[in-house]
Amino acid sequence: MKKVLSFSLLITAIAIISCGQSGHKGKNGEESAADTGKAAIVFNAYEHDFGQVKEGEKVACFFTFTNTGTSNLVVNSAVASCGCTVPKFSGKPVAPGKTGSIEVKFDTTDRSGKQTKTITVKSNATTPVVLLKITTEVINSNN
Repeated sequence: MKKVLSFSLLITAIAIISCGQSGHKGKNGEESAADTGKAAIVFNAYEHDFGQVKEGEKVACFFTFTNTGTSNLVVNSAVASCGCTVPKFSGKPVAPGKTGSIEVKFDTTDRSGKQTKTITVKSNATTPVVLLKITTEVINSNN
């Protein structure tokens, strides 16, 4: 009787453990966003070049992204590498298949020459940290 009870407990334990694993693997053996019900963020572009701008100008651009996952995407933060660069986002969930955007404003006051700034975007996506980049060449307005 003890052998039957032990065997039954073993089978039950195996069944419980195997039910907790999804078993859905992608082509490379890793779980994909579609298999795990996770958000996935894909930007249309990861860099923006403003070209030449005069010192003192304030310029802005939008980085548009799509949630290619199967769960709502939430951007938690967008932090620039410099105080002259200000990212803005809604923070509202983006449904699967829908798009959102991050506006980035750059103030060229007291800047000159080639400028490169990064924006670190953090979200609940399968790639939780994404880097965006803006570049410009600031021309002295006295020239």
